[in-house]
Amino acid sequence: MTLHAVGIIAEYNPFHNGHADQIRRAKATTGADVVVAAMSGNWVQRGEPALMDKWERTQAALAGGVDLVVELPSAIVIQPANLFAAGGVATLGALGCDWLAFGTEHPDMDYDRLMANLPTDPMTFKRYDQTYAQLFQGYLKDQTGIALEDPNDILGFFYALANRQQGQSLRLVPLSRRGSQHGDQTIAVASAFASATAIRSAALEHDWGAITPVVPASTLAALQAAQLTDWEDFWPALQYQLVSGHVADLRQHYQITEGIEYRLQRAALGSASFAAFMQAVKTKRYTYTRLQRQATYLLGQIKPAEMVANPQYLRVLGYSDRGQAYLHQIKKQVSLPLISRADREWLNGAGALDNRMGAIRTLITGVPQDYGRIPVKIADSDRLSRKLP
Repeated sequence: MTLHAVGIIAEYNPFHNGHADQIRRAKATTGADVVVAAMSGNWVQRGEPALMDKWERTQAALAGGVDLVVELPSAIVIQPANLFAAGGVATLGALGCDWLAFGTEHPDMDYDRLMANLPTDPMTFKRYDQTYAQLFQGYLKDQTGIALEDPNDILGFFYALANRQQGQSLRLVPLSRRGSQHGDQTIAVASAFASATAIRSAALEHDWGAITPVVPASTLAALQAAQLTDWEDFWPALQYQLVSGHVADLRQHYQITEGIEYRLQRAALGSASFAAFMQAVKTKRYTYTRLQRQATYLLGQIKPAEMVANPQYLRVLGYSDRGQAYLHQIKKQVSLPLISRADREWLNGAGALDNRMGAIRTLITGVPQDYGRIPVKIADSDRLSRKLP
Protein backbone atom coordinates (compact mmCIF):
# COMPACT_ATOMS: atom_id res chain seq x y z
CA MET A 1 0.00 0.00 0.00
CA THR A 2 1.30 3.46 -0.89
CA LEU A 3 1.35 5.77 2.11
CA HIS A 4 0.37 9.42 1.65
CA ALA A 5 1.75 12.12 3.94
CA VAL A 6 0.55 15.46 5.25
CA GLY A 7 3.39 17.75 6.25
CA ILE A 8 3.55 20.29 9.06
CA ILE A 9 6.26 22.93 9.56
CA ALA A 10 6.66 23.14 13.31
CA GLU A 11 8.68 24.22 16.31
CA TYR A 12 6.82 22.22 18.99
CA ASN A 13 8.32 24.50 21.60
CA PRO A 14 6.78 22.69 23.41
CA PHE A 15 4.25 20.25 21.91
CA HIS A 16 0.82 21.06 23.37
CA ASN A 17 -2.86 20.18 22.99
CA GLY A 18 -3.29 22.65 20.12
CA HIS A 19 -0.65 20.76 18.16
CA ALA A 20 -2.29 17.41 18.86
CA ASP A 21 -5.63 18.85 17.73
CA GLN A 22 -4.03 20.21 14.55
CA ILE A 23 -2.62 16.76 13.74
CA ARG A 24 -6.00 15.13 14.27
CA ARG A 25 -7.77 17.67 12.03
CA ALA A 26 -5.04 17.53 9.37
CA LYS A 27 -5.43 13.77 9.04
CA ALA A 28 -9.23 13.98 9.09
CA THR A 29 -9.26 16.70 6.43
CA THR A 30 -6.78 15.09 4.06
CA GLY A 31 -7.16 11.37 4.72
CA ALA A 32 -3.37 11.16 5.04
CA ASP A 33 -1.78 7.98 6.34
CA VAL A 34 1.31 9.68 7.76
CA VAL A 35 2.09 12.99 9.49
CA VAL A 36 5.55 14.41 8.70
CA ALA A 37 6.91 17.31 10.76
CA ALA A 38 9.74 19.51 9.54
CA MET A 39 10.81 20.78 12.97
CA SER A 40 13.22 23.45 14.13
CA GLY A 41 16.29 22.12 15.91
CA ASN A 42 17.89 23.59 19.02
CA TRP A 43 17.13 27.20 18.01
CA VAL A 44 13.82 28.52 16.75
CA GLN A 45 12.67 31.04 14.16
CA ARG A 46 12.29 33.98 16.55
CA GLY A 47 15.99 33.73 17.40
CA GLU A 48 15.55 31.93 20.71
CA PRO A 49 17.00 28.74 22.17
CA ALA A 50 14.37 26.03 22.26
CA LEU A 51 12.94 25.31 25.70
CA MET A 52 13.83 21.61 25.36
CA ASP A 53 16.35 20.14 22.98
CA LYS A 54 15.41 18.72 19.60
CA TRP A 55 15.47 15.11 20.79
CA GLU A 56 13.15 15.77 23.74
CA ARG A 57 10.80 17.70 21.47
CA THR A 58 10.92 14.91 18.87
CA GLN A 59 9.92 12.36 21.52
CA ALA A 60 6.98 14.54 22.58
CA ALA A 61 5.88 15.07 18.97
CA LEU A 62 5.96 11.36 18.20
CA ALA A 63 4.01 10.57 21.36
CA GLY A 64 1.49 13.22 20.31
CA GLY A 65 0.73 11.81 16.86
CA VAL A 66 3.53 12.79 14.47
CA ASP A 67 4.93 9.86 12.46
CA LEU A 68 8.20 11.28 11.14
CA VAL A 69 10.25 14.21 12.44
CA VAL A 70 12.93 15.74 10.21
CA GLU A 71 15.09 18.61 11.42
CA LEU A 72 14.84 21.95 9.65
CA PRO A 73 18.48 23.06 9.32
CA SER A 74 19.59 26.06 11.37
CA ALA A 75 20.32 27.96 8.14
CA ILE A 76 16.59 27.77 7.35
CA VAL A 77 15.20 28.18 10.85
CA ILE A 78 16.98 31.31 12.06
CA GLN A 79 15.63 33.44 9.23
CA PRO A 80 12.81 35.93 8.57
CA ALA A 81 9.39 34.41 7.92
CA ASN A 82 9.65 34.32 4.13
CA LEU A 83 12.92 32.35 4.10
CA PHE A 84 11.82 30.10 6.97
CA ALA A 85 8.61 29.30 5.10
CA ALA A 86 10.37 28.66 1.78
CA GLY A 87 12.87 26.30 3.40
CA GLY A 88 10.13 24.41 5.22
CA VAL A 89 8.04 24.02 2.07
CA ALA A 90 11.08 22.77 0.15
CA THR A 91 11.85 20.25 2.89
CA LEU A 92 8.33 18.82 2.91
CA GLY A 93 8.33 18.71 -0.89
CA ALA A 94 11.61 16.79 -0.84
CA LEU A 95 10.04 14.32 1.60
CA GLY A 96 7.25 13.54 -0.86
CA CYS A 97 4.40 15.06 1.15
CA ASP A 98 1.07 15.54 -0.62
CA TRP A 99 -0.29 18.27 1.68
CA LEU A 100 0.94 21.08 3.90
CA ALA A 101 -1.30 21.72 6.91
CA PHE A 102 -0.85 24.82 9.04
CA GLY A 103 -2.67 26.74 11.72
CA THR A 104 -3.83 30.24 10.91
CA GLU A 105 -6.06 32.91 12.39
CA HIS A 106 -7.94 33.35 9.07
CA PRO A 107 -8.08 30.08 7.09
CA ASP A 108 -10.17 31.66 4.32
CA MET A 109 -7.58 34.30 3.47
CA ASP A 110 -7.24 35.01 -0.26
CA TYR A 111 -3.58 34.13 -0.82
CA ASP A 112 -3.93 34.39 -4.60
CA ARG A 113 -5.06 38.00 -4.37
CA LEU A 114 -2.19 38.87 -2.04
CA MET A 115 0.35 37.20 -4.33
CA ALA A 116 -1.05 39.03 -7.36
CA ASN A 117 -0.35 42.36 -5.66
CA LEU A 118 3.23 41.84 -4.52
CA PRO A 119 5.47 44.84 -5.32
CA THR A 120 7.92 44.59 -8.19
CA ASP A 121 10.13 47.53 -7.15
CA PRO A 122 12.84 46.38 -4.68
CA MET A 123 13.00 49.90 -3.23
CA THR A 124 9.39 49.73 -1.99
CA PHE A 125 10.50 48.85 1.55
CA LYS A 126 13.76 50.82 1.75
CA ARG A 127 12.69 53.12 4.57
CA TYR A 128 14.09 53.44 8.06
CA ASP A 129 11.17 54.83 10.07
CA GLN A 130 9.34 51.48 10.11
CA THR A 131 10.27 47.83 10.13
CA TYR A 132 10.29 45.80 6.92
CA ALA A 133 7.32 43.80 8.22
CA GLN A 134 5.26 46.96 8.87
CA LEU A 135 6.03 48.34 5.41
CA PHE A 136 5.26 45.00 3.74
CA GLN A 137 1.96 44.50 5.55
CA GLY A 138 0.92 48.12 5.01
CA TYR A 139 1.63 47.90 1.29
CA LEU A 140 -0.45 44.73 0.84
CA LYS A 141 -3.34 46.18 2.85
CA ASP A 142 -3.32 49.32 0.69
CA GLN A 143 -3.35 47.20 -2.47
CA THR A 144 -5.86 44.52 -1.47
CA GLY A 145 -7.69 45.64 1.67
CA ILE A 146 -6.51 42.42 3.38
CA ALA A 147 -4.88 42.89 6.80
CA LEU A 148 -1.95 40.49 7.00
CA GLU A 149 -1.10 41.08 10.66
CA ASP A 150 -1.38 37.92 12.77
CA PRO A 151 1.79 35.80 12.93
CA ASN A 152 0.28 32.62 11.55
CA ASP A 153 -1.54 34.49 8.78
CA ILE A 154 1.83 35.90 7.71
CA LEU A 155 3.45 32.46 7.74
CA GLY A 156 0.49 30.99 5.86
CA PHE A 157 0.90 33.60 3.14
CA PHE A 158 4.60 32.84 2.81
CA TYR A 159 3.85 29.10 2.68
CA ALA A 160 1.46 29.74 -0.20
CA LEU A 161 3.97 31.99 -1.96
CA ALA A 162 6.83 29.50 -1.56
CA ASN A 163 4.66 26.64 -2.75
CA ARG A 164 3.74 28.58 -5.91
CA GLN A 165 7.35 29.56 -6.57
CA GLN A 166 8.49 25.97 -6.09
CA GLY A 167 5.95 24.45 -8.47
CA GLN A 168 2.93 23.91 -6.19
CA SER A 169 3.76 20.32 -5.30
CA LEU A 170 1.88 20.63 -1.99
CA ARG A 171 -1.84 21.07 -1.48
CA LEU A 172 -2.42 23.69 1.22
CA VAL A 173 -4.62 22.87 4.20
CA PRO A 174 -5.12 25.99 6.36
CA LEU A 175 -6.69 25.13 9.72
CA SER A 176 -8.16 27.67 12.14
CA ARG A 177 -6.33 28.05 15.44
CA ARG A 178 -8.26 26.93 18.49
CA GLY A 179 -8.49 28.30 22.01
CA SER A 180 -5.68 30.85 22.24
CA GLN A 181 -3.83 33.47 20.27
CA HIS A 182 -0.24 32.92 19.14
CA GLY A 183 1.33 35.37 21.60
CA ASP A 184 -0.97 35.00 24.62
CA GLN A 185 1.13 35.43 27.75
CA THR A 186 -1.02 33.53 30.23
CA ILE A 187 -2.83 30.21 30.44
CA ALA A 188 -6.60 30.66 30.74
CA VAL A 189 -8.32 28.87 33.60
CA ALA A 190 -10.48 25.88 32.60
CA SER A 191 -9.12 25.79 29.04
CA ALA A 192 -7.53 22.82 27.28
CA PHE A 193 -5.54 25.12 24.99
CA ALA A 194 -2.81 27.68 25.55
CA SER A 195 -0.13 29.36 23.47
CA ALA A 196 3.37 27.95 23.44
CA THR A 197 4.53 31.36 24.73
CA ALA A 198 2.40 31.04 27.86
CA ILE A 199 3.40 27.40 28.38
CA ARG A 200 7.11 28.26 28.15
CA SER A 201 6.72 31.01 30.74
CA ALA A 202 4.88 28.68 33.11
CA ALA A 203 7.40 25.87 32.58
CA LEU A 204 10.35 28.12 33.41
CA GLU A 205 8.52 28.92 36.67
CA HIS A 206 7.78 25.21 37.22
CA ASP A 207 4.06 26.01 37.39
CA TRP A 208 3.06 22.45 36.54
CA GLY A 209 -0.49 22.90 37.79
CA ALA A 210 -1.19 25.53 35.15
CA ILE A 211 0.47 23.48 32.41
CA THR A 212 -1.15 20.09 33.11
CA PRO A 213 -4.54 20.83 31.43
CA VAL A 214 -3.02 22.22 28.21
CA VAL A 215 -0.37 19.66 27.23
CA PRO A 216 -0.37 15.89 26.71
CA ALA A 217 0.93 13.86 29.65
CA SER A 218 4.01 12.94 27.62
CA THR A 219 4.94 16.62 27.18
CA LEU A 220 4.39 17.35 30.86
CA ALA A 221 6.70 14.50 31.84
CA ALA A 222 9.33 15.69 29.36
CA LEU A 223 9.17 19.27 30.66
CA GLN A 224 9.54 18.12 34.26
CA ALA A 225 12.55 15.94 33.42
CA ALA A 226 14.38 18.27 31.02
CA GLN A 227 16.91 21.01 31.68
CA LEU A 228 14.93 23.91 30.26
CA THR A 229 16.73 26.84 28.68
CA ASP A 230 16.04 30.40 27.64
CA TRP A 231 18.22 33.31 26.47
CA GLU A 232 19.35 34.20 29.99
CA ASP A 233 21.33 30.95 30.13
CA PHE A 234 23.32 32.02 27.07
CA TRP A 235 23.70 35.71 27.94
CA PRO A 236 27.17 35.47 29.58
CA ALA A 237 28.61 33.86 26.44
CA LEU A 238 26.99 36.41 24.13
CA GLN A 239 28.02 39.31 26.34
CA TYR A 240 31.64 38.14 26.30
CA GLN A 241 31.63 37.90 22.51
CA LEU A 242 30.16 41.37 22.10
CA VAL A 243 32.46 43.06 24.60
CA SER A 244 35.66 41.30 23.57
CA GLY A 245 35.10 41.39 19.80
CA HIS A 246 36.23 44.21 17.51
CA VAL A 247 33.34 45.82 15.64
CA ALA A 248 35.05 45.01 12.34
CA ASP A 249 34.88 41.32 13.29
CA LEU A 250 31.28 41.57 14.51
CA ARG A 251 30.08 42.90 11.17
CA GLN A 252 31.46 39.81 9.41
CA HIS A 253 28.55 37.83 10.84
CA TYR A 254 25.26 37.25 9.05
CA GLN A 255 22.88 40.24 8.94
CA ILE A 256 25.02 42.45 11.18
CA THR A 257 24.55 45.57 9.07
CA GLU A 258 23.66 49.27 9.18
CA GLY A 259 26.05 49.91 12.07
CA ILE A 260 24.00 47.81 14.52
CA GLU A 261 27.27 46.26 15.77
CA TYR A 262 28.17 49.50 17.56
CA ARG A 263 24.80 49.66 19.29
CA LEU A 264 24.96 46.00 20.30
CA GLN A 265 28.46 46.36 21.73
CA ARG A 266 27.62 49.49 23.74
CA ALA A 267 24.47 47.91 25.17
CA ALA A 268 26.29 44.72 26.16
CA LEU A 269 28.68 46.64 28.42
CA GLY A 270 25.91 47.97 30.64
CA SER A 271 23.42 45.09 30.62
CA ALA A 272 23.23 42.62 33.48
CA SER A 273 20.79 40.32 31.67
CA PHE A 274 19.64 39.44 28.19
CA ALA A 275 16.29 41.10 28.87
CA ALA A 276 18.03 44.34 29.82
CA PHE A 277 20.25 44.07 26.74
CA MET A 278 17.23 43.72 24.47
CA GLN A 279 15.55 46.76 26.00
CA ALA A 280 18.73 48.77 25.50
CA VAL A 281 19.05 47.97 21.78
CA LYS A 282 15.38 48.06 20.76
CA THR A 283 14.41 50.73 18.22
CA LYS A 284 11.48 51.34 15.87
CA ARG A 285 13.58 49.92 13.06
CA TYR A 286 14.65 46.77 14.91
CA THR A 287 12.01 44.44 16.32
CA TYR A 288 12.76 42.14 19.25
CA THR A 289 12.59 39.17 16.89
CA ARG A 290 15.10 40.64 14.47
CA LEU A 291 17.44 41.55 17.33
CA GLN A 292 17.15 38.07 18.82
CA ARG A 293 18.10 36.53 15.49
CA GLN A 294 21.08 38.89 15.24
CA ALA A 295 22.09 37.85 18.76
CA THR A 296 21.89 34.23 17.64
CA TYR A 297 24.09 34.91 14.60
CA LEU A 298 26.68 36.48 16.87
CA LEU A 299 26.52 33.78 19.53
CA GLY A 300 26.91 31.09 16.86
CA GLN A 301 29.51 33.14 14.95
CA ILE A 302 27.44 32.51 11.83
CA LYS A 303 28.85 33.77 8.56
CA PRO A 304 26.75 34.72 5.50
CA ALA A 305 28.08 31.81 3.43
CA GLU A 306 26.64 29.34 5.96
CA MET A 307 23.07 30.62 5.73
CA VAL A 308 21.91 28.70 2.66
CA ALA A 309 18.15 28.94 3.12
CA ASN A 310 17.16 25.86 1.13
CA PRO A 311 17.61 22.29 2.34
CA GLN A 312 20.85 20.48 1.53
CA TYR A 313 19.98 17.29 3.44
CA LEU A 314 17.15 15.60 5.36
CA ARG A 315 18.17 14.92 8.97
CA VAL A 316 15.89 12.31 10.53
CA LEU A 317 15.26 12.92 14.24
CA GLY A 318 12.63 10.28 14.92
CA TYR A 319 9.79 8.13 13.67
CA SER A 320 6.93 5.84 14.63
CA ASP A 321 6.39 2.42 13.07
CA ARG A 322 4.35 4.04 10.31
CA GLY A 323 6.90 6.81 9.89
CA GLN A 324 9.62 4.22 9.44
CA ALA A 325 7.53 2.51 6.77
CA TYR A 326 7.11 5.85 4.99
CA LEU A 327 10.86 6.45 5.10
CA HIS A 328 11.41 3.04 3.52
CA GLN A 329 8.88 3.95 0.82
CA ILE A 330 10.54 7.24 -0.16
CA LYS A 331 14.24 6.58 0.45
CA LYS A 332 15.00 5.70 -3.17
CA GLN A 333 13.04 8.66 -4.51
CA VAL A 334 14.34 11.59 -2.45
CA SER A 335 16.89 13.80 -4.17
CA LEU A 336 18.60 14.98 -0.96
CA PRO A 337 20.79 12.89 1.36
CA LEU A 338 18.84 11.20 4.16
CA ILE A 339 20.87 11.48 7.38
CA SER A 340 19.94 9.09 10.18
CA ARG A 341 23.24 8.96 12.04
CA ALA A 342 25.48 12.02 12.01
CA ASP A 343 29.08 10.92 11.59
CA ARG A 344 32.10 13.21 11.94
CA GLU A 345 32.45 13.74 8.20
CA TRP A 346 28.88 15.06 7.93
CA LEU A 347 29.13 17.14 11.11
CA ASN A 348 32.31 18.79 9.87
CA GLY A 349 30.79 19.36 6.42
CA ALA A 350 27.15 19.93 5.52
CA GLY A 351 25.96 19.64 9.11
CA ALA A 352 28.60 21.91 10.65
CA LEU A 353 26.23 24.76 11.55
CA ASP A 354 23.65 22.48 13.17
CA ASN A 355 26.48 20.75 15.05
CA ARG A 356 27.81 24.08 16.31
CA MET A 357 24.40 25.33 17.44
CA GLY A 358 23.86 22.05 19.24
CA ALA A 359 27.29 22.26 20.88
CA ILE A 360 26.42 25.69 22.25
CA ARG A 361 23.40 24.15 23.95
CA THR A 362 25.58 21.32 25.26
CA LEU A 363 27.76 23.94 27.01
CA ILE A 364 24.71 24.81 29.12
CA THR A 365 23.04 21.43 29.60
CA GLY A 366 25.89 18.93 29.25
CA VAL A 367 23.74 16.82 26.91
CA PRO A 368 25.41 15.92 23.55
CA GLN A 369 23.22 16.85 20.60
CA ASP A 370 24.59 15.39 17.39
CA TYR A 371 27.59 13.08 17.19
CA GLY A 372 26.49 9.48 17.66
CA ARG A 373 22.83 10.32 18.21
CA ILE A 374 20.34 8.11 16.39
CA PRO A 375 16.66 8.78 15.62
CA VAL A 376 14.07 8.44 18.37
CA LYS A 377 11.82 5.43 17.77
CA ILE A 378 8.34 5.05 19.22
CA ALA A 379 5.90 2.20 18.69
CA ASP A 380 2.49 3.10 17.26
CA SER A 381 0.92 1.49 20.32
CA ASP A 382 2.57 4.06 22.62
CA ARG A 383 1.06 7.12 20.98
CA LEU A 384 -1.36 9.73 22.30
CA SER A 385 -4.82 8.24 22.68
CA ARG A 386 -6.79 10.50 25.01
CA LYS A 387 -9.47 12.52 23.28
CA LEU A 388 -9.12 16.28 23.18
CA PRO A 389 -12.04 18.72 23.47
